[in-house]
Amino acid sequence: MPAENDLGDWFRGIPVVTRWWFSLSIAFTLLGRFRILNAVYMFLSFDLIAYKFQIWRLFTSIVFYPLSPQNGFHYLINLYFLYSYSTRLESGLFNGRPADHLFMLIFNSIISIIIGFVMNLFFLMDPLVLSVLYIWCQINRDTIVSFWFGMQFKAMYLPWVLAIFNMVIGGGGLIELVGIFVGHLYFFLMFKYPQDFGGTRFINTPTFLYRLLPNARASVSGFGVPPASRRAADAGGGRHTWGQGRRLNDD
Repeated sequence: MPAENDLGDWFRGIPVVTRWWFSLSIAFTLLGRFRILNAVYMFLSFDLIAYKFQIWRLFTSIVFYPLSPQNGFHYLINLYFLYSYSTRLESGLFNGRPADHLFMLIFNSIISIIIGFVMNLFFLMDPLVLSVLYIWCQINRDTIVSFWFGMQFKAMYLPWVLAIFNMVIGGGGLIELVGIFVGHLYFFLMFKYPQDFGGTRFINTPTFLYRLLPNARASVSGFGVPPASRRAADAGGGRHTWGQGRRLNDD
């Protein structure tokens, strides 16, 4: 019983948007793995969506991962990245603003889907997770992270290290680059362009999302500059252990 209570307390302690993303990514993947749902109906396909009206594929391609004995460990690492970095953003930069966090995921998902159509990518969990990681790394640029073999460097370099590592070791890196592009596009349009270039903010959280997920504090409305104090608090003391640094598209 104590172990069950601890697990329940941990799960309920996950911020609401991350909790749903995390849970759906487990549920759909396991349903596909045990053939309760057929994976054939969950991959991204422009023709099937546009001409067969199988609109649900826009959603399932984000939360379903084609689990197999060969890539099971990679899937678990993906879940860890999802939980870790989405939680850090939702309890840091987006603290008290779940609608803004959800909008970030929706925006990144839409861009990932468009790129998926162009590049014939069938499953988009990897680039979406990496896009969230990239945004956290930009907000916490000067946080020191650890990689394999004790290498340490600033967080802003981490997504590029992952991409290069995958190119050298696995001959891949494309998925990492897609995730970096998606995350950078959001960060640039939401923060960099309005603040550093004085431009208009082209993307904003829709009002209906605030009605769906109201701000926790009445004094907070939307979001703008990622404050230095918030970045420092989100950094958790200025250091973060990356662990083994598994690449995100290791099948």
